[in-house]
Amino acid sequence: MTRHFLNLIDAGGDAVAAMLNDALTRKAARAGWTKGRADADAPLAGHVLAMIFEKNSTRTRVSFDMAMRQLGGSAIVMETGSMQLGRGETIADTARVLSRMADAIMLRTDDHAKLEELAEHASVPVLNGLTDQSHPCQIMADLLTVIEHGKALPGLEVAWLGDGNNVLNSIVEAAGLLKFNVRIGVPEGYDSDEGFIERARAGGASIAVYREPDQAVAGADVVVTDTWVSMGQTGAEARIAAMAPFQVNEKLMAAAAPGALFLHCLPAHRGEEVTDGVIEGAQSVVWDEAENRIHAQKSVLRWAFGQL
Repeated sequence: MTRHFLNLIDAGGDAVAAMLNDALTRKAARAGWTKGRADADAPLAGHVLAMIFEKNSTRTRVSFDMAMRQLGGSAIVMETGSMQLGRGETIADTARVLSRMADAIMLRTDDHAKLEELAEHASVPVLNGLTDQSHPCQIMADLLTVIEHGKALPGLEVAWLGDGNNVLNSIVEAAGLLKFNVRIGVPEGYDSDEGFIERARAGGASIAVYREPDQAVAGADVVVTDTWVSMGQTGAEARIAAMAPFQVNEKLMAAAAPGALFLHCLPAHRGEEVTDGVIEGAQSVVWDEAENRIHAQKSVLRWAFGQL
């Protein structure tokens, strides 16, 4: 059966944990190596990943490309504006053709339904590089970073500040699978998907929603934020005004637990959702987090190909 990675729940908690362990091991084995050198076992030698981008990308594009190179495989980058998909070819037909020409497909798009349709008609693994609903590969990198910095996931207190967006949905999903808790600080009217929250609570996670940022961050082991206005969203001025009190600044970080980490999936709008003092401060691990997109996605790819 073809393994798709559309959301974290597609793999399940045990598989996510196995992927994180694999990522830690493989990253450690590369210490001191040049970035383009293939892993000693080159487990995806001869494999090709087709990457489709409907939205701009830096980290997703480079990290998946480098992940395939380090695993011994290769990647093809396509943008819808230069594909027949951008001229009216159906997603189903694109899925069928690419399944004959590549070993897996990654899609970064606006509408999660497009990803689901691609997976429905593909006969090779389909991976979520970002949709409006979720961003599971980013959260795999986030979890890897947290573990690397000495924090155990079960019982972890994660505070989210800002918009209830796709990244938050995947954090909440991960909480239900790996038994940590999320304290959501969002302004009214910008809440996250209730379905993700309900499933996480059913999985044993504590998911609390606060309208005051101080309450959300109190005692948190990890503080996370993201841009307030995502690509393609309208009403920027209203969103920024509503979320201004949820800016992660030095005062807010001081209310978190001692030794709390700061995460941001990037790109950051400095002076909006986060201050320079925080993102450049001692608690920030955003550069480790960005690099870990490579290492986490290598293990996601190995899982998709049935190697984990």
